Amino acid sequence: MNTNKLFYILIGVIVAAVFLTIVLVLRGVGGTATEKVTLEFWGVFDHPSAFTQLIQNFQTQNPDIKVKYRELGFSEYEKTLIDSLASGTGPDIVMIQNNWIYKHGDKLQSLPSQIPGEKKPLFTIQDFKNQFVDVAYTDLVYGGQIYGMPLYIDTLALLYNKDLFNSASITRPPQDWAEVNQDVQRLTKYNAQGNIIQQGIALGTARNINRSTDILMDMMIQSGVQMTDPDGRSATFAQTLGQTALQYYTDFANPRKQVYTWNDTLHYSIDAFSEGSLAMVVGYAHHLSQIRAKSPRLNFAVAPMPQASTADIRNFSNYWALSVPKKSAHPIEAWKFITYAASKEGASSYLNLTQRPAARRDLIDLQRTDSDLGVFAVQALTARSWIQVDENAIETIFANMIDDVNYNRSIVRDAIEKAQAQVNVLMSGR
Repeated sequence: MNTNKLFYILIGVIVAAVFLTIVLVLRGVGGTATEKVTLEFWGVFDHPSAFTQLIQNFQTQNPDIKVKYRELGFSEYEKTLIDSLASGTGPDIVMIQNNWIYKHGDKLQSLPSQIPGEKKPLFTIQDFKNQFVDVAYTDLVYGGQIYGMPLYIDTLALLYNKDLFNSASITRPPQDWAEVNQDVQRLTKYNAQGNIIQQGIALGTARNINRSTDILMDMMIQSGVQMTDPDGRSATFAQTLGQTALQYYTDFANPRKQVYTWNDTLHYSIDAFSEGSLAMVVGYAHHLSQIRAKSPRLNFAVAPMPQASTADIRNFSNYWALSVPKKSAHPIEAWKFITYAASKEGASSYLNLTQRPAARRDLIDLQRTDSDLGVFAVQALTARSWIQVDENAIETIFANMIDDVNYNRSIVRDAIEKAQAQVNVLMSGR
């Protein structure tokens, strides 16, 4: 009897041990264990607090995934990212500029069309078209594959000093460039020595105007300039319309022109506007907080970007999106986070904290009446971009082109043809 009893006890212990082992294995397979995967997320321009609530909400819904955000400085970001990816120690989620697909696409992996074990894909091309503005599709979808998702879209808009407009008896901001010409002549003031003491608008130069090259590109695109050929393999902006846009832009810094209102001796455009001597400046949404920090009492407002034709509105976009590097150890989990971050729930959390204009169509409707963000949000619907294989190099080329005209080193045609040739050298190395 004692032997039988010991035998049954031993069998019971073995069965219990096997059962416990099975339970533990199944719990692991089922993904209920916490912090199974940790995702490294690198960003730029956004303080960690911008993502705190978003990450917490995601982790609540996905307890087996932890997300750690790291903010890097803009000046170091691209180099640090590329070096880390080359060494195999890079992050799982990255922020990319809207034109980086052409520059760094070989280092990124697209959103998988199907997730193992899931009946539906995380996100489809049709979802992308339906939910985001058109420029995001142009920038972030390549070869039928999604390489990034935007949380916001920023565009160039007109910021104007209401007090200076009132003093000049101008009742509203200009809607097109013809009206800009008229307003500039009424707003520009000189001292007895002929020096400009009040500027109508910050246009014409390269080095002391914030995002001067973006403004010129915007003018070109508005004018109907095809910046590249249809395949995006060569630059084509040196056409007649491109020359006209360059001439028009530099006229604002030409003392022989009626619209002369700016030169390279003046303060940096954002500073001049904050100081109250500049009536109009072109800027992005993130410039609003910079200006208010410099001059809390400045009486200014936001207006749509002046257009070449109000019947064919075109705006210039600049933004960052989320993507996944090829060397990520957890690409599926990374894309799960990105699709949540770019969802209405996730993006709302981010936008409310950062005060950025939306990329999602449903959130644009919510921001439409906002006195600060409304203009930028609505402009995202008509935003355009163009293929830039190296945005930093192209910015330098365009700035030098402007200087060549202003310093009489080249006529407009020669300056723009030289710039186009230099951009084509960059593009030939793709």
